[in-house]
Amino acid sequence: MKKNIKKTGVAMMLVLVTAMLLSACGGVTLTYNTQESEESISSPVLTPDQKEATDYTRAANESVYEMLDFEDESEKENALRGLIEAPESLVITDENGNVVWSVADYSFVNELEKAPDSVNPSLWRNTLYNSYAGLFEVCEGIYQVRGYDMANATFIRTDNGWIVFDVLMCTEDMEAAKALMEKHFGTIDVKAVLYSHSHVDHYGGVYGLIDKEDAADGSLSLEEQLESGKVVVIAPEGFLEHAVAENIYAGTAMGRRAQYQYGTLLKAGIHGKMAMGIGLGQALGSRGLLPPTYTVKENETITIDGLEIQFQLTPGTEAPAEMNAYFPKYRGLWVAENCTGTMHNLYTLRGAEVRNAADWARYILEAEALFGDKTDVTFQSHNWPHWGTENIKDYLENTAAVYKYINDQTLHYINLGYTAAEISNSLVLPEKLNRVWYMRQYYGTLSHNIKAVYQKYMGWYDANPVNLNPLSPEDYASKLVEYLGDTDKVLSLAKEDYEKGEYQWVAQITKELVFADPTNQEARNLCADALEQLGYQAESGTWRNAYLVGALELRNGNQTDKIGYFTGGATIETRSAMTPDMILDYIDIGTDALAAQDDDISLNLRFTDHGSDYYVVRRSGVLLTYPDRTEDDADCTVSLTVVDILSLAGGDTAALDNMKIDGDREAFLSLLKYMGAPKQTFNIIEP
Repeated sequence: MKKNIKKTGVAMMLVLVTAMLLSACGGVTLTYNTQESEESISSPVLTPDQKEATDYTRAANESVYEMLDFEDESEKENALRGLIEAPESLVITDENGNVVWSVADYSFVNELEKAPDSVNPSLWRNTLYNSYAGLFEVCEGIYQVRGYDMANATFIRTDNGWIVFDVLMCTEDMEAAKALMEKHFGTIDVKAVLYSHSHVDHYGGVYGLIDKEDAADGSLSLEEQLESGKVVVIAPEGFLEHAVAENIYAGTAMGRRAQYQYGTLLKAGIHGKMAMGIGLGQALGSRGLLPPTYTVKENETITIDGLEIQFQLTPGTEAPAEMNAYFPKYRGLWVAENCTGTMHNLYTLRGAEVRNAADWARYILEAEALFGDKTDVTFQSHNWPHWGTENIKDYLENTAAVYKYINDQTLHYINLGYTAAEISNSLVLPEKLNRVWYMRQYYGTLSHNIKAVYQKYMGWYDANPVNLNPLSPEDYASKLVEYLGDTDKVLSLAKEDYEKGEYQWVAQITKELVFADPTNQEARNLCADALEQLGYQAESGTWRNAYLVGALELRNGNQTDKIGYFTGGATIETRSAMTPDMILDYIDIGTDALAAQDDDISLNLRFTDHGSDYYVVRRSGVLLTYPDRTEDDADCTVSLTVVDILSLAGGDTAALDNMKIDGDREAFLSLLKYMGAPKQTFNIIEP
């Protein structure tokens, strides 16, 4: 093992690794009472009960007070500045009375003067700030509804109405945000909807603001759309492709993993779910997708109802399709999710493409160069604004510096031969950047962002040939246990290490016992106990969630069948927005190629709603597509629509009545024959 990267500051590094980069989320059952006192939680180790914070965890959390300047409350001042109205208790429900969003669940953060032992004090404070929900004035003419969803809804006044920048994740939440605005400003005449980027928490609530028929005709020019009196829907280039693809291709797996990241299996509480930097959590209401009627393809200036907007595209930063915007009239800079008041993810734990940290930093500095000297306020998709030209300069430069540091220093040590684990376990932020509150590790962490940069440039392989083709986790665990011999002795040693505060090691070794024998409840319990302490220490809300969902499922088994909803995948509306190319990819992804390998077919598919033809062949179970082409000798020719084939893939055979089928009907049906339903409840913490 190589020596630590930094010989200086090693003690501080160890405190950071234990006190802030590790996390978990509490909750033994799905009905855990968030108001339950700490004394009511049982304490014995190797039982399936939730545990209190240990002495080691208490000490780690207490050390955070020494490391950070808690007397600096500038972020609290920003979070509360411009408050117009705050609801006494915010709970949003759907038409059936189901809770889709609740700030009231986090009321406990206002009841304690100091963070409890089971919560990292920095994360506790971030949760408090994220619980400030209501209507806020950014400046005269710009207003935000914050805390009504994970993201913000921003209302910007035009000459005769409003544009709305981002529309939350859920219809119900956006309806509530709109109602709050109208309470103070009267009927909101929406001139345009702007999507800052292609993540669902910024477009999914659009039908809580406008109806589908309110949108302008996307076949018209922008000028004609604006003159039509309809609502123009504006998004960055590539928005629709990425919004759909992210929710479709790996949507099921992302949805299951998101239960760990967002803690959807957990209740809020001092032993449970806290905020996660960009909000309190994931909203659970209905989602829609209204395709943009105009896409911004380059940095350009657009005037909507007398309001000039200067767009800056930032592709490949926080999202594959994203854009900043500057409003000269208000001297206001919208920084989308490129600056969020927390360290963001270069890799998100639910799974996604690795983001480009170097480009992220470059676009922030470009925004500063373009607009910094003429900006009085920055506002964004999450959290609160920042005011004052000099403060904004620091805000942009510090944010850019953190991402550039992570990118460049990871590469620096890659070129010295260090592996991802070695770099992430040793590298720390420069002290001044580490103490900046709006770059603390509430959402992304230095640790997993370093690994993201490693993955981006080097991939999964660390160049050690032993790791070229490792055993599966189950096989590895079985052989390891076979070599260890006495699992009771291993458990005894692991329990001793737990008592020493070595929680990461205990989690790792007991995980192997669980994967070798999932029925070993003592191993499950001890692994859960270790994960729980890691979670209590975590500054990152997402790490806290992941650790404690893991603990919950080790103690109680897979919980996905008990929550009544699934957070992954996509609505039929989202799937209907797919292009024919995307649908054919979707079909091939969903097909068991080995089962289909002896069933070759050839088809002409004519998508009448898109006016496009495809020649499709399946060879050895693989679907090959040729756009703008048909063949006379194809087994079958089918005229259909996107909705038709999606309906048929979903089991609605009535959709066949809408199609014109010439040739071998069975060949066409064979196209979907080998598609299986994705598994939404797969195990994570056990085999």
